[in-house]
Amino acid sequence: MPDGIDAPRETATRRKLSRRNYARSYWLFILPAGVVVAAVILFPWAFTLFMSLQDMHVGSAMSFAGLANYRRMLDDDRFLWAILRTLYFTSLSVFFPTIIGVAAAVCFNKHFPLRSLARTIFILPMMATPVAVALVWTMMFHPQLGVLNYLLTSAGLPPSTWVYDSATVIPTLVMVETWQWTPLVMLIVLGGLASLPADPYEAAQLDGANGWQCFRHITLPLVWPFILVALVLRAVDALKAFDTIFVISGGGPGTSSETLNLYLYQQAFAYYDIGFASAIVVVFFALIMLVTLLLMRRRSATS
Repeated sequence: MPDGIDAPRETATRRKLSRRNYARSYWLFILPAGVVVAAVILFPWAFTLFMSLQDMHVGSAMSFAGLANYRRMLDDDRFLWAILRTLYFTSLSVFFPTIIGVAAAVCFNKHFPLRSLARTIFILPMMATPVAVALVWTMMFHPQLGVLNYLLTSAGLPPSTWVYDSATVIPTLVMVETWQWTPLVMLIVLGGLASLPADPYEAAQLDGANGWQCFRHITLPLVWPFILVALVLRAVDALKAFDTIFVISGGGPGTSSETLNLYLYQQAFAYYDIGFASAIVVVFFALIMLVTLLLMRRRSATS
């Protein structure tokens, strides 16, 4: 056949061979990462799901239990209350840092003397480890020796029981979470504010809009995607909160601050009920995924 006909076929064949070689080399590059992901993420979750279907206590033989561990949760009032406390704690731990963080971001976005120093001081709580923060706040919450009750009595107010009363323990723990993680929300929202254009504000000022109207109708809608990112991060972090609660209250008084994480800890490392604890992990993971997907769907709808 003429060379003019064979040349396009030869070129097409070379392209196919090149694509195959590229695909092979591509898989060689991602194979190590895939093995690491499977070993670190997929295998532990598959093993946890397998263990949730077993009846296993440390020191005894393992036997297949099916869905018995999951049915047991529905009859366990302590588990159901732990879920309610987790949602209550998470809601407060998301609401207050978000409100205060957005307000702080708006303030720090303005120019004033020593603004850089003020920002640095404001984000310092976020730099400390949660256990160290919890130990400091535990001393401050002491009914007789704590500095907080000293300040209250000095101001003529009655002392508080803080984490030693079932009615105030979760709001008190939320106060610690708010103090430590409000700077995270502030930094995220501040990044959004720094990227906003100046034209809408100039037009609004020409139309006679005041500061609140500019914030309500310009700043808040434009920065809302950044706020939703902060909401997602804060919600996931609050759902997983363990170290602060464990160190400060230990789930007490009684079980009044026992969240799902602490209940899981008790089942696994106090009662050594590994099968039931694994089932709690699966439900806990589903709860975190549900909350995250709802927030991410909300973010996609507004973007």
